[in-house]
Amino acid sequence: MGSKNSETKWLRVTLTLTLTAVSVSAYLLKRKWNDLKWKMEELEASLKSCSDKCASERQGRIRAQQALREKVTHSQPISEDLNLTRYPMIPIGVVHSCFSSRNGTPRQPLLVPLARACLVFNTTRVPPSSLHGLADYSHCWILYVFHLNTDLHKLWNHPSKSGFKAKVRVPRLKGGRKGVFATRSPHRPCPIGLTVAKVEAVQGNMILLSGVDLVDGTPVLDIKPYLPYCDSIREATVPNWLMEDNLLSVASISFTEDFASALENCWIIVEKKSLYASPSEFQSLIRQVLSWDIRSLSQRNRPHDTLLKKENDELLLGNASDEDEHQNETTVVHEREQNPLNSNEIIYHLILEGLDVSYRIDQDRNVIVEKISTTVQDKRPNFCNYLTWKNKLQ
Repeated sequence: MGSKNSETKWLRVTLTLTLTAVSVSAYLLKRKWNDLKWKMEELEASLKSCSDKCASERQGRIRAQQALREKVTHSQPISEDLNLTRYPMIPIGVVHSCFSSRNGTPRQPLLVPLARACLVFNTTRVPPSSLHGLADYSHCWILYVFHLNTDLHKLWNHPSKSGFKAKVRVPRLKGGRKGVFATRSPHRPCPIGLTVAKVEAVQGNMILLSGVDLVDGTPVLDIKPYLPYCDSIREATVPNWLMEDNLLSVASISFTEDFASALENCWIIVEKKSLYASPSEFQSLIRQVLSWDIRSLSQRNRPHDTLLKKENDELLLGNASDEDEHQNETTVVHEREQNPLNSNEIIYHLILEGLDVSYRIDQDRNVIVEKISTTVQDKRPNFCNYLTWKNKLQ
């Protein structure tokens, strides 16, 4: 009997010690977990602070670049000691395009057939009779100014201080560099662009164009008719890397169920200024634009680096790489979700005719267009709309 009691006593002691050890271990594990959780929260707060600071600094640089660009384009800052010959290269017209910002503007002409623009000439320099006969041509060349270049102000400096880069990164080469004159880069010694567009109609001092790759507000220096017999060279060749179109194409495009109704609501506001006949035609424009991956090279590689902020109800768009291929180098933005590093959760914004189109793109290049809103002010004149050209388009 005594032996049995002794065994029971030792079992109780052993069980007590075991429970105590388990309790201590659980306490230590809980304490360690709390310490790790606190450190994680501290690191997340630090990361958010750094990201917000970078976003704020970027927005400050954008505003400073815009202000500087506005100032230098209205001045005559060329130094006399450069002994440069000046020419009267004053814009003769302005493009009022469906592309409200550089974001989403095609990198090359005719990629988006529905992309429309109204080219309005300054009648004090270009009488309407200057356009007589242009409507007989199907296409025309347009010489214009890369007026939204972020480094435009540097060209006013002495050549030794301009910071001009002889080589630029090419999106189709995934960041590989080529000489600037072997590309269509907007960042050139003389920021003049050349593009071709379809002539839809001519009326007074205006031309309706389609297939454009020009952002709204682009200053035009000259236009010339497109002549197939001399402008199209059958035996012309290009480097192999230019033939890799699949690098920029997407797999599919879909719209959420409530997108159509949201577009109908927005259409009531923008219809008077729109270059399109109906919401369905405008939705076709969205589909054509997003059929190409409009993100810049840096954004495709690091989609979580660019942030979207709003100030005074206007979108502040972070600049893409200054070495992208087109003046309208793709600028993509996103809203910070709960997990800012998950590219599938990034919301991109395409701005067309003052409408903010929100969409996502997954790792397989499937585009999902989610919603549309009228958060961006459309600054185009009222006369540049579909009703002005309705009779000529039918």
